[in-house]
Amino acid sequence: MKTGSDLRLAYKLRWKRRKLLFRAIRKHYQLQPVNNQTNLIKPGTVLAASTVRNEIIRLPYFLQHYREMGVDHFLFVDNNSDDGTLEFLRSQPDVSLWSTPDSYRQSRFGADWLAWLQRKYAHGHWCLTLDADEIFVYPDWQKRNLKELTEWLDAQGTRSMAALMLDMYPKGVLGGVKYTAGKDPFDTLKWFDWDNYTWERQPKYQNISIRGGARKRMFFSDQPDLAPHLHKTPLVKWHRSYVYVSSTHIVLPRRLNNGFDARLSMPTGVLLHSKFLNVVLEKSNEEKSRREHFTHTEHYDAYYDEIISNPDFWHKNSAQYKGWEQLVEIGLMKRGRWA
Repeated sequence: MKTGSDLRLAYKLRWKRRKLLFRAIRKHYQLQPVNNQTNLIKPGTVLAASTVRNEIIRLPYFLQHYREMGVDHFLFVDNNSDDGTLEFLRSQPDVSLWSTPDSYRQSRFGADWLAWLQRKYAHGHWCLTLDADEIFVYPDWQKRNLKELTEWLDAQGTRSMAALMLDMYPKGVLGGVKYTAGKDPFDTLKWFDWDNYTWERQPKYQNISIRGGARKRMFFSDQPDLAPHLHKTPLVKWHRSYVYVSSTHIVLPRRLNNGFDARLSMPTGVLLHSKFLNVVLEKSNEEKSRREHFTHTEHYDAYYDEIISNPDFWHKNSAQYKGWEQLVEIGLMKRGRWA
């Protein structure tokens, strides 16, 4: 039975969701259509949505991976790229593209822009919400595509799937191996931390907060509460009343955040994180000067400085990535009832 405090919190979160949706409606005027092909979206179409800036090196593999996985159509917002990203995306047959020069930070790191597009075009569709440096994998993904996965999730009566973001890195300094666009980034970024994760249930949003990985070890060992959150809910059967609160870490209504709850025995995925390709040195310089990527930017100047110094993340306990089965075995991914 719900207590008075539970009812008050639920009421506050309903109002928070409405405010965020209203904010997204107001922000949609910042979006200029470049190539709107949403007429291609049909019943059953699986979507992916992303905000990007200067990601020309990652996008060829990103699109290849998700097309092969079963994404039918992509919704992209380009945030003032100057490296050919916009021109590349405009030429793609399964991409609808909008552009904006406005502040990424003031749009809640792109969440406002995507909330509008998802409200308008993703209602009733399974939708992956992703950054360009995130490659989603799940148990048996090479043999059973997103169509099969989402049909199974529908049959279970669930509308979301959780994933842990896994920082991947090379052996040697970050700038030591050049990446070529279109190649599998994890031929270069073969290593990850496997044994330093904390899991904490947060009642407010009914999620489990996860921190750990290479960034916590390298940059936040003295301030673990500033380490990046690694829990995400990237795959959602979208409804026009849904909205992300913080990137894809938290979504409302909060029942969608229960994907890591072991009691439900649901599968989880992993977002292989390709942030630490050699291009991260240049990008970190740009991000530090633009100050668009963190709410409390003053806490992250030292973080950027350490990345720019071209560190070596590898250490004796690093694990070499061998596939999804390995992630299940060490507990970073769950099969649940998906068999």
